[in-house]
Amino acid sequence: MSLKSILFLFIPLLTSFLPGEKNGLSKSMERVEGQPVRIEMVTNYGRIVLLLYDETPLHRDNFLKLIENKTYDSLLFHRVIKDFMIQAGDIQSKNADSLSRLGSSDLPYQIPAEIVPTLYHKKGALGAARTNNPQRASSSTQFYIVQGKIQNDSLLTHNENRINQFLARHYAINDPANKPLLDSLELARTNKDSLEINRLDKRINDMVAGYSNFERYRIPEVHRQVYQSIGGSPHLDQNYTVFGEVLEGIEVVDAIAAVETNQQDRPLSQVRILSVRVLDEN
Repeated sequence: MSLKSILFLFIPLLTSFLPGEKNGLSKSMERVEGQPVRIEMVTNYGRIVLLLYDETPLHRDNFLKLIENKTYDSLLFHRVIKDFMIQAGDIQSKNADSLSRLGSSDLPYQIPAEIVPTLYHKKGALGAARTNNPQRASSSTQFYIVQGKIQNDSLLTHNENRINQFLARHYAINDPANKPLLDSLELARTNKDSLEINRLDKRINDMVAGYSNFERYRIPEVHRQVYQSIGGSPHLDQNYTVFGEVLEGIEVVDAIAAVETNQQDRPLSQVRILSVRVLDEN
């Protein structure tokens, strides 16, 4: 699965939470410090219980705010790829007909990236969708749950190389020394100069391919063992924010991942989120 396969939507420039209460949460939704946040997501395929990580507080609190506002209730899992992931959160999917193209709608803000080295794309991981933006900022509403597959040593080595290719592009694009080249490309796009765009694209791709001014990533042994036992999608590691995991209902994820889809990876029969709520810890 290429990186472009998970560049889900075009969204506006980086902002913070929508105006409102402290941390984006009302008094009734404020959490007790140190108390795990568990979420119940009921779908027409069954019930999934998710844990939200404290290590990614911006994504955690944004998700809680969306739950409070019932943003996810009745939305579809609009993108499903067996052995990879299931994706939901397009706010236009609630009333979408079978011909609607989904995946490009969310709320008008982004969440700053919270890429934590210890959080990774094992089976059941909850991750935030995003565009190919230089900051790796996340969509306000769209998320995915990893199904993935079992990884052997060869696949892990291959995916480790893919991770470093993505990291090379990220660091190269954000390197101030390369800004003039990127500015030239943006100008060519503004002028719709296809020949110049192609020439500069090639230069940038060559620059990225040879870029080494970053610390190469190695999949930790503890992560490798998990990928070899339960599986996952390791090529996404260190490039997308993981902010939770499935505690119960992984069989529901498997059932959704197995549905028949069209050429745009949209399920032919509706896979719908019926409700989402925070579970009472008392």
